[in-house]
Amino acid sequence: MLLPSPRCCPIPVNSRPSSSLRGVLLGMIAGVFSIAAAAMLTGCNHASAGTPAATVNPREVDSARQQMELIPPPSKTRYMAVHSLAGWENPYLTVQQNMITLHVTLADANVSDLGVGGMLRPVGARRQVLTIADDALPDALTAVPENSWPYGRVVAIEEAHDTPASARPAVRRNMEIAIKTLSDLGVVVYEWNEGGGVLR
Repeated sequence: MLLPSPRCCPIPVNSRPSSSLRGVLLGMIAGVFSIAAAAMLTGCNHASAGTPAATVNPREVDSARQQMELIPPPSKTRYMAVHSLAGWENPYLTVQQNMITLHVTLADANVSDLGVGGMLRPVGARRQVLTIADDALPDALTAVPENSWPYGRVVAIEEAHDTPASARPAVRRNMEIAIKTLSDLGVVVYEWNEGGGVLR
């Protein structure tokens, strides 16, 4: 925050502010400097490349694991047959430097096979994208409806595309933390890369 230039608010030479007004002005100036100092000390909320990612609370993981157990075990024959993330129906994660993007395909409310994937029932209309903090992963996954897990308890995970070289170590660290969190939740991890998926 910039203070006004003294030239924009001239004070006549013969008129000096009273002591009470001087106290108010000094208080305002001190307030501005304390806010600026706090902003400099706090800095940005995003983690830099050298800052460790937020860790997940173990109690939250235990609670989320119990909820995740309501989802059936994964069906390997179903998800191993998927060759692109565009055809992936379970939740999947895109890990970035300071956040995770959760992609969810909601189940079709219409049980009929008529017009599935057509103009009146496009799959894209049922896809939801949510950006979350690294440590919010357990809560976010337990909020995904049970019918959005057609392959069972398995999540595909990928690193963000076009990541600058300077951010790649931080993205890889966040990727490892996300994979560990998923394993702690009892979720099978299907690490996705350009060549396809790899079980972790």
